[in-house]
Amino acid sequence: MSAIVDKLQAVRRRINEATAAAGRPADSVRLLAVSKTKPLADVLAAAAAGQLAFGENYVQEGVAKAMATVDRALEWHFIGPLQSNKSRLVAEHFAWLHTIDRVRIAERLSEQRPPHLPPLQVCVQVNISDEDSKSGCRPDEASALCHAVARLPHLQLRGLMCIPAATETVLAQRADFARLRRLYEQLRQDGLALDTLSMGMTHDLEAAIAEGATLVRIGTAIFGERN
Repeated sequence: MSAIVDKLQAVRRRINEATAAAGRPADSVRLLAVSKTKPLADVLAAAAAGQLAFGENYVQEGVAKAMATVDRALEWHFIGPLQSNKSRLVAEHFAWLHTIDRVRIAERLSEQRPPHLPPLQVCVQVNISDEDSKSGCRPDEASALCHAVARLPHLQLRGLMCIPAATETVLAQRADFARLRRLYEQLRQDGLALDTLSMGMTHDLEAAIAEGATLVRIGTAIFGERN
């Protein structure tokens, strides 16, 4: 498992270097280790190296890992598309959800969040590149959706998330991330208490950090290609 530890350290170095290059404070970007399709042993290896926040794309797999680590101080984030019939499992077992894209799913999550748990921390997913294959609300729908989510009693709206179209140039990567950042800044000016920009993955984390990401979702660079 030392390979995972080495890769985790390499990713942290990339984040630190990108943060410094952007002139941002050293602790302004969180790392979410995306452990989807990876065995629990890999999660435990990363946790032993100090990584406590993990992201999952598949509900049953994520719930199984969360239940297996309930005695550890790990923070589980759901970052995949969420079907209505799986919302209760996410409401009961995850600390964060990054992919709210419609009011009804947010309402279900709020209704289903157990009262003994703190509010579910959530981000609204924005389809910033306007791709038919991607989940997320349109940018012009984000304000109304965010204000609706912010009113729900058992959710805490933290910010915005995006998965932009794949592109090879840093300028193109930064352009999409900049669009999400401008939307985020506008929503803050409108009175929403947002603090999270969930954007950036293995291939584009530097561009995301340059444009203000506060949380990057990294899987391949830590755990290798998905199984």
